[in-house]
Amino acid sequence: MEVIENRGCATVTNDGIAHSQETPVQLKPQHNHRVDLCGLADISYISETLDQLNLVDLNGQGSQKFTAQLVKPNKGPIMPVKKRKLPESEDHGHKCKITSFPRPQVRGVKPNGAERQFSSKKCLAWFHKYAGPEKLVGPEAMEKFCDDIGVEPENIIMLVLAWHLGASKMGYFTKDEWLSGMTALQCDCTERLQGKLDYMRNELNDATAFKNIYRYAFDFARDTNQRSLDMDTAASMLALLLGRTWPLFPVFRQFLEQSKYKGLNKDQWYNVLEFSRTISTDLSNYDEDGAWPVLLDEFVEWQKAPPASQRPPCIATKREGERKLSAETTQL
Repeated sequence: MEVIENRGCATVTNDGIAHSQETPVQLKPQHNHRVDLCGLADISYISETLDQLNLVDLNGQGSQKFTAQLVKPNKGPIMPVKKRKLPESEDHGHKCKITSFPRPQVRGVKPNGAERQFSSKKCLAWFHKYAGPEKLVGPEAMEKFCDDIGVEPENIIMLVLAWHLGASKMGYFTKDEWLSGMTALQCDCTERLQGKLDYMRNELNDATAFKNIYRYAFDFARDTNQRSLDMDTAASMLALLLGRTWPLFPVFRQFLEQSKYKGLNKDQWYNVLEFSRTISTDLSNYDEDGAWPVLLDEFVEWQKAPPASQRPPCIATKREGERKLSAETTQL
């Protein structure tokens, strides 16, 4: 065997095989820094190779045995990883409180954990508590229902409730109306509905909600086969809706009772609300040429004119003069 090349600590022979020479690494005491460069070179070469592969890190000191430890790739020193505790919210541990201020109900939002969720099954059982064989709540059961919730049947809150349920007939609630309306209100028992009474009262103070309730009242109160409200029903409903807010209502009701009108149609009904909201109590801003119904023209003339006992025989109101002229024209 002929030696061809001597590479450091390994000898290459003519058969192409490198034969390593076992050269023990002798580390001197720490005060003496002279070490065997051949052994140190091998260790350095192996360590650098493993470091490049990000596999292990060789650690050793003095004459102790070398140990290998698996480590994660990291350019800098490896520090222990601690889980940071997220700062607690200021509101943490405080439950959401529901104030007495009425708020619109949002559909599709589940109540918080402190409040029981709405139950359709319980709501249906609540309906059947009052429903008769016809599967609807009729007048007699309605009285019992009103007594349970602590509201008089004539109270305007019952009109607001009927509006929420979309009831089509006064004094009656069908199963579909009950379930759809109570679901929207999230009420499945007497106690929950009682908790919504203040909310419904405050809806009367909202201009848009009140307008919708007022318009709903016309179809709710009229007979199915009639296009108009009879005068007694109209006067009663107007007293319920406008009696507490419109200063001129007592005078307007007196006018209706002495007038020739037997009822109010939908256009007249709608315009009475607009009149009550826009015309001053002294009627000074009323426009006679405006697009008001004749009913309201006559009311303004009746209110402004002196009583008939104090009116000279030859003096007539503007409306009376127009009717007389129209009659004379017809005769010609």
